[in-house]
Amino acid sequence: MSQVNYQNVEIRQQENIVLEEVNLQVQEGEFVYLIGKVGSGKSSLLKTMYGELDIHSGNANVLGYDMARIRRKQIPALRKRIGIVFQDFQLLIDRNVRDNLDFVLKATGWNDKGKRTLRIEEVLEQVGMSTKGYKMPHELSGGEQQRIVIARAILNTPEIILADEPTGNLDPETGRQIVELLRNICAKGSTVIMTTHNLQLIEEYPGKVFRCEGHRLVTNAPEHPENSERQE
Repeated sequence: MSQVNYQNVEIRQQENIVLEEVNLQVQEGEFVYLIGKVGSGKSSLLKTMYGELDIHSGNANVLGYDMARIRRKQIPALRKRIGIVFQDFQLLIDRNVRDNLDFVLKATGWNDKGKRTLRIEEVLEQVGMSTKGYKMPHELSGGEQQRIVIARAILNTPEIILADEPTGNLDPETGRQIVELLRNICAKGSTVIMTTHNLQLIEEYPGKVFRCEGHRLVTNAPEHPENSERQE
């Protein structure tokens, strides 16, 4: 069964059509890229998958939830099964790395402090940041902050990770390290859906590719991305 199954979905912002006739199936354990220009609908598509943006019409199913009819009270349970990686980090700037992660665990029902501490150490080690737990966000480089964001996203061992331009603000080498980290997490069982404008990364780290263009999701994305536009 597909973890994400969209059939003839239409997505709107206010009255404007963002994407229409979207057909998308993502299976467990896949690594999927969404590419396309700025404003083509990549981020909007991701937002519909975690209930931030409503489905206007069509059939949309994510982890067994009917996203066209999902109730507000069901969304927290869905989001507990999804890890979200934002381009702009969205870390809490008034607390250190460990406290950022502890905040999320408390909010998602981890009441045992010892178990929270252990889980924080596990995810920091997984993302290569085990010595940075005491640091404040502003003391970290962009790549380090993104690693912490990924650590935050995997705290609850999500079935799907949605990564919105996770390398957008990073230099090429750091971007590669972030994609390698996401691919390692994918290899451990989490599905990853990542938006990017960096077609070089797709060449180096192949996956299933979908392109947003002309208000449509094109499934037969080019086999050789280097021939496509490099600008988003």
